[in-house]
Amino acid sequence: MPGSPSSSPAPSPATGAAGCPKHMEYGPCGGVEFSGRCEVADHACSFLSLAPVRWRGALPADPAGHVAPPPAASLMRERLATGGVVIADFPARALDAESLSACARALSGSVDAVLAGDSGTARVQFPPAYRARLLSDAGVDAWMGVNARDRNRVALEGEAAALAHAGAAGVHCVTGDHTGIGSRPDAAPVFDLDSTRLAAMMASRGHLVSVAEAPLSPPVESRPARLLEKQRAGAEVCFVNHAGGPEPVRAFIERAQNLGVTMGFIPCVPVIVDRGSAELIRGFTSLALPDGYLYGILEARNVRAQGVAAASRLALEFLTIPGVVGVDLSGGPGAGKELEFAEAEAEIGAAVTAALRS
Repeated sequence: MPGSPSSSPAPSPATGAAGCPKHMEYGPCGGVEFSGRCEVADHACSFLSLAPVRWRGALPADPAGHVAPPPAASLMRERLATGGVVIADFPARALDAESLSACARALSGSVDAVLAGDSGTARVQFPPAYRARLLSDAGVDAWMGVNARDRNRVALEGEAAALAHAGAAGVHCVTGDHTGIGSRPDAAPVFDLDSTRLAAMMASRGHLVSVAEAPLSPPVESRPARLLEKQRAGAEVCFVNHAGGPEPVRAFIERAQNLGVTMGFIPCVPVIVDRGSAELIRGFTSLALPDGYLYGILEARNVRAQGVAAASRLALEFLTIPGVVGVDLSGGPGAGKELEFAEAEAEIGAAVTAALRS
């Protein structure tokens, strides 16, 4: 009878580990502090003493039926297979289409795609699919960050369809920082899914799915095994959080590959071109920079030139590691320096690409 309740009960959301403020089932998140403390609550992360949870199967099927992968995603898969892909964290001001277009134009032709998520200082953003469309119109491929903090699974299913329609080159699935952190503590957290279940949803809709892993976040010994479960859920690429330089990244990748991880890896390259960008990157959770990296840039006579050169060298070192298919120019600008930061990223991207071709 139309309008009557369904005779079968709706599935109840997974409750996750007891005490996890994000209700994660496949934790821990990347926000665990070096001490093991939860990023939000005043206690240790609920997953510290738990073995990685095995992937147990897919989410409900796409209600619209099978959707072909966006052409941009197919092209990005081909680029990743070749290697040497350069992604740039996107620095535009939130809710500012003019800033978005200007930064996209600055980066167009110098990087393979831009990674656009959110930040603690600007939780309110244009929806991912709308930004993907604006970025594509401005001449860059969009690798869109999607979090489970702000929307339940129904809204995320709509976002998955919209991202396919908008032509996203990739979808970066994260659980998301808690609303208690950042610019909107007044907002209610959702966390109907976590990054692993979100990755499964997006992969089932044909998207090229990436996830993040933080090699230095406790429990360090479980991080490679957790990544394997994300791969089983459908993830194809892992963005490796700042881990201190090439050797720690190499070691993490080897440990993951020894467990059966076959996905491509994209290490984060810290981009520091002024004191504002240095302050922003210092705020990243579980951050480790190569020895002397920050000091060598900030003490240089020309900070911007030194920052561009240092990031270019480090990116090329990362690209020699087996399993690395690209690099992510990671970081962000100080207030009002968005376009200047994009121009610096473009210079780094062009230098890395030229070196790979020489």
